Amino acid sequence: MTEGDVLRVLFTLRVFGAIDQGQFPSTLSLQDIIRNDARIHRYRRGEIIIRKGDYGNALFVIISGVVRELLDQSDFDATADDEAHERRGFLGTLRQWWEQADTPEQRDIGKYAHHQHDKTLGRGNGRGSIDSIEALISRVPTRVLTEQDMFGEVAALSRAPHLSTVIAETDVEVLELRWQGLRDIRRRDKSFREKIDAQYRASSLKAHLRESPLFQGLHETALEHIARHTLFETHGEFEWSGDFKGLATEVGLDVFHSEPVIAEHGDYLDGLLLIRYGFGRISERLDHGHRTVGYVTHNEVFGLREIVEHWRDGQDLRLRHGLRAVGFVDLLRVPTALVEDYVLPNVPPHKLPGPANSSSIRMSADLKWEAELPLEQATINFLMNNRTINGTAAMFIDTDRCTACDDCVRACAAAHNNNPRFIRHGPEHDNLMVANACMHCVDPVCLIGCPTGAIHRTQDGLVTIDDTTCIGCATCANSCPYDNIRMVEIRDEKGDFIVDQETQLPIVKATKCDLCLEQPGGPACQRACPHDALVRIDLRDREQLVDWLAR
Repeated sequence: MTEGDVLRVLFTLRVFGAIDQGQFPSTLSLQDIIRNDARIHRYRRGEIIIRKGDYGNALFVIISGVVRELLDQSDFDATADDEAHERRGFLGTLRQWWEQADTPEQRDIGKYAHHQHDKTLGRGNGRGSIDSIEALISRVPTRVLTEQDMFGEVAALSRAPHLSTVIAETDVEVLELRWQGLRDIRRRDKSFREKIDAQYRASSLKAHLRESPLFQGLHETALEHIARHTLFETHGEFEWSGDFKGLATEVGLDVFHSEPVIAEHGDYLDGLLLIRYGFGRISERLDHGHRTVGYVTHNEVFGLREIVEHWRDGQDLRLRHGLRAVGFVDLLRVPTALVEDYVLPNVPPHKLPGPANSSSIRMSADLKWEAELPLEQATINFLMNNRTINGTAAMFIDTDRCTACDDCVRACAAAHNNNPRFIRHGPEHDNLMVANACMHCVDPVCLIGCPTGAIHRTQDGLVTIDDTTCIGCATCANSCPYDNIRMVEIRDEKGDFIVDQETQLPIVKATKCDLCLEQPGGPACQRACPHDALVRIDLRDREQLVDWLAR
């Protein structure tokens, strides 16, 4: 952002021009925020600006041009133009083994020369483009956004995936304001905060409710009424990764009591809590302390059992469990009376919680109820305190079965330029080790701050790095709470280090586990283990977790 760009934003975009600059300290002026946390993008007609399901962390304001937001994507495949890697076929696998490099981290220099990355276009148009805008508009419901309109605020405020796809209908110029800048402006200007929050509610609240199985099928009038009375809440620190790294170094720290309380055991339940993003620790009182019994995450609810029993049998509306924020939690609080009047009568009885003597506390996406995690308390605490529950592909190693043969490491190296993408050590509890391998987190904070968008999340949820746009700044490696990203020096076809022409220093790139997304058989580490000692587990799948740990 040049000084001219900053002044242009302040004088042409009403949402910033209306801000009282006197509310900002001299050490962090409004101009400073725009200069450091914003940038101007230019998109050509037909380019996809944001895609539904993509991870986002910025607010967009249209400077010039027209964009279309797709309201219904059932007839539109936003992944068709995705640059995600395709799995190799049999011949491709043979070619890979035949052409395996002799030195680690070897790169084809030619692909860097041919990749003309336009820094004004974010990740080099990696989101794809649409050939015929008119044909798309004719078959897909859309909403027109023009100059001064904003979008992307949902992902910016909650660090959640985008709820819809936005496409440039004409050549477009937009301002992107990172969430850090959005946060600082919201803190100091009430009118700006109210405007953003009002748009957040208008554009996203009903969409969030529809994502939950409980609210699917409700009449639009009922959903509108519920949305008007539903509260947004956030608990914990948005930038939780830095605090988590500090917690890991403190010996004897009571992690449980360091987590913000959302609801306490015995509290009156004034509303159903629907988790939009993040993780919550479910606990119960035990003597003079607390015992962790489970956790909730995206689209799961807390307090439904008590509401159902009050609605069905007139029992007391008091919580039997407490809920605390593990890192950061974004949730909706739906008033109890509205749940009883509109929601529960529309849910088949067999899909609701059972009698009070049932121990189930959680509802999964398909409305099947599960019991408390049948694991030892120390194991539950280990997974919660290390925040392993964030992983969709955590690498668990059974050290009782592992013989340290290193077949898993060699298999990983063979699939990745002779350099393994994980380290076979990590936090341990009894015979369970969580290895230092990318977990492809539900909340991948490593994506925050990447200046080129090189590290990104694919449509199928994998966190991957575009080697051609990675500039080796190490922002992602420093942000990863689990130290699962490594910076490596790369080599050319001769095995010599590739050096920067100006500094003459070796060029480094960020590397990490990509779940062997190009390999036909999936993760090579798991397939290579001869003792069935290694597994990749999605911690959202409690049944798989319990079965593997209790086998």
